[in-house]
Amino acid sequence: MHIHCSDIRSRLQADLKASMKSKDTVTATTIRSVLAEVYAADKTAKDGKVPSTTIFSLLRKAKTRRVDAASRFKEASRSDLAEKEEHEANLLDAFLPPLLSEADIDRVLKTIIPEQRAEGEDNKRAMGKVMKAFYSKVDRSTVDPQLVTARVGALLASS
Repeated sequence: MHIHCSDIRSRLQADLKASMKSKDTVTATTIRSVLAEVYAADKTAKDGKVPSTTIFSLLRKAKTRRVDAASRFKEASRSDLAEKEEHEANLLDAFLPPLLSEADIDRVLKTIIPEQRAEGEDNKRAMGKVMKAFYSKVDRSTVDPQLVTARVGALLASS
């Protein structure tokens, strides 16, 4: 089920209410924890509410924390706790739009690199300019930043 960026806040709030009514405490607690981060971010926002892109970013970070925790619990032979963290990560995943694919990232980068790279410029300096140009065209919340960095490095090395 795809959602529009503008209604992620209301969708989180509606799903929280629904999970409370159905006494689904795991879902309610998971959504509540993310909403707490959203409300904390709202307090520092200029107009009192952070944009949906920030909410998606908070959701991705929350999911990553749970995935990392699950792998640490597996290493410690605590499959019960690992399953709980994985379940919460999957709940959060349902709120996230899909990330851009490597091919989509490459397509954007291939238009940017020739514009940004000066003749004979070293890759390190070019990388900063390319990254800045990339993020001016692509919303950070729609990509895996590690993949972007890896692709920029690979494409600069091959050009």
